[in-house]
Amino acid sequence: MLGRILFVDDDPDLRLVLRKQSEAEGFEVIHAANGAEMRAVIGRQEVDLVILDLQLPDEDGLDLAKLLRETTDAGIVMLTGKGTTLDIVVGLEVGADDYVAKPFKSRELL
Repeated sequence: MLGRILFVDDDPDLRLVLRKQSEAEGFEVIHAANGAEMRAVIGRQEVDLVILDLQLPDEDGLDLAKLLRETTDAGIVMLTGKGTTLDIVVGLEVGADDYVAKPFKSRELL
């Protein structure tokens, strides 16, 4: 296993595609559809990387990124439809290690 990835995105189709591709590359994958599920996962197990959508139904992804930065050493990649320069800068300032705007090529993310 190369590492454990937590995908946090409310799009079930995207989670499924990314899960299959990441597992094929040797990663263990966990997924969460919202902030509450993400909190539950990180409360019970360690992850190496969190790929986090900013636009979730229950919580702002920027707030979740701040929480992750305060509570874990996991890397954070923002994966979101918000792709302006300002969005990218703010995402990196709150603690993301990288920022990928949707639409994207899954190979680019991997």
